[in-house]
Amino acid sequence: MAAKQQADPSATSREVSRSHCDVIGRQVLQILGQPDALYSIAVRQLWEDRYRVNVFVGLDAAASKVAHSYFVIADADGNIIASSPVIARTY
Repeated sequence: MAAKQQADPSATSREVSRSHCDVIGRQVLQILGQPDALYSIAVRQLWEDRYRVNVFVGLDAAASKVAHSYFVIADADGNIIASSPVIARTY
């Protein structure tokens, strides 16, 4: 008899977390605007509904630098509720 494969609950929470991070990253860029030399945006969940968002600019990984950094609070759907500093239109 074959063993029934069970879903890993932590894998599901990682997928939801990645989805929230994607939503948060898109919102930050929508508010901030698109930097000319955008390299990447990194969204890391710190705990529960708190995230660190770093916007990197540069031509490649070796030359990239953090142009903007935000501490963000998001709701269960990944919508930004508050940020420090306040995200303002720059580009």
